[in-house]
Amino acid sequence: MAEEEKKRQENQEEPEDSIPVSEESATEAEPMLEAKEVKKQPPASVGKGSIMDEMPRRSFFSWLTIAWLAFAAATGGFLTMIVRFLFPNVLFEPPQSFKIGFADDYKVGEVDIRWKRQHAIWVVRTSEFIYALSTVCTHLGCTPNWLGNERKFKCPCHGSGFRKSGINFEGPAPRPLERFKIALADDGQIFVDKSKIYQYEKGQWNDPESFLKV
Repeated sequence: MAEEEKKRQENQEEPEDSIPVSEESATEAEPMLEAKEVKKQPPASVGKGSIMDEMPRRSFFSWLTIAWLAFAAATGGFLTMIVRFLFPNVLFEPPQSFKIGFADDYKVGEVDIRWKRQHAIWVVRTSEFIYALSTVCTHLGCTPNWLGNERKFKCPCHGSGFRKSGINFEGPAPRPLERFKIALADDGQIFVDKSKIYQYEKGQWNDPESFLKV
């Protein structure tokens, strides 16, 4: 009896930490610990692994610059179209009728070339009348030159020649130069109207408006 009571007391004094743990229970506890450790991992930072990290900063600004240039070009083209619509191209032609001064400003027997560039006419004065000749060659539309020493108009393009009267006499020109209407204005100046043309081959040089008596 004394030995049984002694064993009972030894069992009660044995600490709880000395309780043996089986291998099966230890194995089952390991996955639970690993799961807890996985859950405790911090969340990934925002933007990590995004496209911005892969795209270099220089490339981004290059594409941004190209986009702005394309936008500016498109805007400029659109504004240009609007301006052209609001302000269409207009051809300003020189006046077809104008004054060229007084009869005494022109010498008898001479060809005056002062209006060649501005109004595309030659003014010729004879002892009887004044007439205005066109500076356009009747061949292909070139501009002849007055050769004072040779007393003729000579076309530099294909060699057509015209006398002081405007009559063609050499080269490929098929007909004489044209004349324009000429008259005296109310103030006594000579008035030329290029909208009215007179052609020799049609007998129009006999029209009193194709020359001015002096």
